[in-house]
Amino acid sequence: MRVHRVKNEMTGPILLFLCTGNYYRSRFVEALFNHYTTQATLTWRAESRAIALELGVNNRVPISRAALAALARRGITLAEPVRFPQQVREEDFALARRIMALDETEHRPLLVQPVPQWLARTEFWQVPDVPHLSAADAIVLMGTYVQSLIRTLSDTCT
Repeated sequence: MRVHRVKNEMTGPILLFLCTGNYYRSRFVEALFNHYTTQATLTWRAESRAIALELGVNNRVPISRAALAALARRGITLAEPVRFPQQVREEDFALARRIMALDETEHRPLLVQPVPQWLARTEFWQVPDVPHLSAADAIVLMGTYVQSLIRTLSDTCT
């Protein structure tokens, strides 16, 4: 199996993935998106951030083991050292060409208060967190969303 190490050295338009703690869902789709865009020779690159980092206080390692395992099954490893979750900042919103939040039900209310000006630019997926959806089912769903997004971006670039 070919291993692809995901780095943040790519240039191009930025896609910002948001989830609550930047620990599991947003980190998985960031790495998956960057892997697929490299294969598709798209210049887009993904970053991911937390909307409410303080809600992930019990996260003791840089990234969810479920996300790492799912990436490893696809031959994707993260560049070392793996970073810890990061809180979204105004600058992240300003630099992003597109903004995707992973679960509208969970994330829309979290975005309304601190950053209402960016809410209108935010697109929402429907990928609930555990326990509302198992990690295995969420991984499959996120993969489908990412592949669809890559096709859309590829179509707009041709």
